[in-house]
Amino acid sequence: MAASAIHSCLAITSHFKSLSIRPQSSSSQSHFGPLGSLRFSSNLSHNTFSNGVLLLTSTRRPSRQSIVCEVAPKGKADSAEKRRRQAEKRRLRNKSRKSEARTRMKKVFANLEVLRKKKDAESEEIFSIEKLISEAYAAIDKAVKIGAWHKNTGARRKSRLARKKKAVEIHHGWYVPAAPAIAATDVAAPAVAAV
Repeated sequence: MAASAIHSCLAITSHFKSLSIRPQSSSSQSHFGPLGSLRFSSNLSHNTFSNGVLLLTSTRRPSRQSIVCEVAPKGKADSAEKRRRQAEKRRLRNKSRKSEARTRMKKVFANLEVLRKKKDAESEEIFSIEKLISEAYAAIDKAVKIGAWHKNTGARRKSRLARKKKAVEIHHGWYVPAAPAIAATDVAAPAVAAV
């Protein structure tokens, strides 16, 4: 009896305007009594059944036997699913921006290394690398702007590029750092102590 009712529940049509559960054979009609044909209200939506669980239980009461069909939703999966989709979209966007910035940095470092090893390098050769550095700065700033990197991370990476460029310029003698100025108080203090 319950098996035929379960079979009937599983054979639900895809149109839920008037959902009905009917026994498969006329012999099971006697088991259901007045519940030979169950009808649900017409305001049930398709989403109720597609996102939920259809439970069918057979209960025995002293005077009669009845079948209870319940539709239970799975829970609050919609907001979690939306957050999962948003997180995946952001992860891919962040991955793309970070990858672009790292690639541009690697190009700058590779070109600076080639220039550093070059014996007869000209000071004008640094201009092409400065163009690559500006492109790397732009990629880093975009990664920081969308939140893929923290602003301190972006500043640290830009500083790393600038330090590497400065080291190459110093190596070839194109840049001479200024000598640190000696403070006037440091010079005057020993003279006073000697007197």
